[in-house]
Amino acid sequence: MSDYFISTDSTYDMPESYREEHNLLVHPLFYTINDSVYGGEHDMDIKEFYARLRKGEIATTMATNLEDAAARFRAVLERGGDILHIGFSSALSSSYNNAAVAAAELQKEFPERKIRCIDSLCASMGQGLLVHYAVQKRAEGMPIDELADWLEENKLHFCHQFTVDDLHFLQRGGRISKTVAVLGTMINVKPVLHVDNEGRLVPLKNVRGRRKALTALVDNMAEQIPGFRNDTIFISHGDCEEDARFVGKLVSERFGITDIRYNYVSPTIGSHSGPGTVALFFVGKER
Repeated sequence: MSDYFISTDSTYDMPESYREEHNLLVHPLFYTINDSVYGGEHDMDIKEFYARLRKGEIATTMATNLEDAAARFRAVLERGGDILHIGFSSALSSSYNNAAVAAAELQKEFPERKIRCIDSLCASMGQGLLVHYAVQKRAEGMPIDELADWLEENKLHFCHQFTVDDLHFLQRGGRISKTVAVLGTMINVKPVLHVDNEGRLVPLKNVRGRRKALTALVDNMAEQIPGFRNDTIFISHGDCEEDARFVGKLVSERFGITDIRYNYVSPTIGSHSGPGTVALFFVGKER
């Protein structure tokens, strides 16, 4: 049977219309700015969020807690549904681990139901792209256990390429030193990063200038996609749609891909990557 719910965290960075269209169970991750809590039904307009970051306000993020995950799972199980949960990378948040613990406890209470949890090792619309493939395969009739196994076998082929505009956000998150952030800003160095096989956001290389960094995302894609089909790719951005569209134009020109979907980097990830982030997601031979 392919009649089951697909569940994921709000860090999959897809629009609300996508959740509604595919009847997804989405677990909101919350964040704070100036002691006010946002997320879920009480969220901030995304452009306001990035405007406040540009003014120097600092956002702190929170994982989905065990009790909230259990409550959302329980509501589905009590209606007789099975659940395939695709969680935000465990290397970036405890959300996946909390969901897995909740699922294990509920499995004892509902032994007749299936709850499969997948650590996506993905972030932002890379997680969204993995969910998108899962949605398609469910629609094709793939059973829950077969799809869970497919996701485990293929998730490391979902490639993430990022660049950021403001090095100080990476410095606050401990990914680069303060000295590197200051010197890099002075000489206009822009890092290119990726999510590795452990689900961590790590640097790949540095280039000089914003346009070269954006082009490098597509150059890296060219190295990874031979032998893999990419009918659809995703691009997310930290309130810099023009730059995201520039990357999309390069992808379309170089590879003939026309189904390119754009959305904002959500606050959970944008708090650490900052305004000006551009991220490119596709399927390739390795991360």
